[in-house]
Amino acid sequence: MARSDLLLKLVESGLRGDAAGFRNVVAALISDERDKQHHVLADRIEATTQNASAAHNGNPAGTAALSSSSLLLSIVPRLTLDDLVLPEPVRLLCQEVVEEQLRSELLRNHNLEPRNRILLTGQPGNGKTSLAEALASALMVPLLVVRYEDVIGTYLGETSTRLAKVFAYAAARRCVLFFDEFETLGKERGDIHETGEIKRVVSSLLLQIDSLPSHVVVIAASNHPELLDRAAWRRFQVRAVLPPPAQAQIAEWLRCCEEQLGMGFGYSVRTLADKLKGSSFSDLSEFTLAVNRKVVLAGPDANIRAIVKTCLELWGERQQANQTQAV
Repeated sequence: MARSDLLLKLVESGLRGDAAGFRNVVAALISDERDKQHHVLADRIEATTQNASAAHNGNPAGTAALSSSSLLLSIVPRLTLDDLVLPEPVRLLCQEVVEEQLRSELLRNHNLEPRNRILLTGQPGNGKTSLAEALASALMVPLLVVRYEDVIGTYLGETSTRLAKVFAYAAARRCVLFFDEFETLGKERGDIHETGEIKRVVSSLLLQIDSLPSHVVVIAASNHPELLDRAAWRRFQVRAVLPPPAQAQIAEWLRCCEEQLGMGFGYSVRTLADKLKGSSFSDLSEFTLAVNRKVVLAGPDANIRAIVKTCLELWGERQQANQTQAV
């Protein structure tokens, strides 16, 4: 528990509207929790405070803020593992990693370190980014997303230098460091079409991953694992494939959506899942959001079944258009 005098000062400064005093007390609380070795709680308070400050200064929605390095986007995670429909082997792997991280001191007492390097592969839209966020939530740490537009430079050695800054920043705190579209940086060095600079970047990247302390969980996601350097695969102790949802998983997703929205879709979830076969989780999210928007706009007399039917027709037309473009 936090010191009672600090809690009283926190309430008093909040009631007075004393922003400067409030920030000072929060800083003292963070320091106090760190002194008690409550690093997870201290990190979470710090991350929440930083994101609230960003929101006050004009950051949209206040859920994300640039880290001090400007090469990372720091996100306070909202999703949890229970929010996701995952294949059981993937869920078990995630639970194991979370347990190892939360009980790391016990492992270290036996000269063991928790696993902290995860590679997620699979087609776009099937939950790799969402899973990274949910793992950060389970660990009660911020999610640091690498900003490629700022990391990748045009001059010799610039990208490697910026990557070193990214890893130095992450190593100083408990966090989940997330590389989306990892093939952007982790390309196969044997590719004759790639320049020497790219090969140096890959070598630097892999060395930096190796050097990360185990309290930093690094997650790499790739839609094109066949493009990854062979040595990159060996860096990750945990590898998981996130496939498109099967019909049973689509039905589970729809059932959860009905509970969250407080309404049925006018069809049985099994029938609707059959009609939405072939969707990614991203497609399903767009579909349910489209239905919800139309229901809200239609008002209390909305014909939900008719709305769902219209959305299904639009979804079918879009799927056909996508298949035509693919050909």
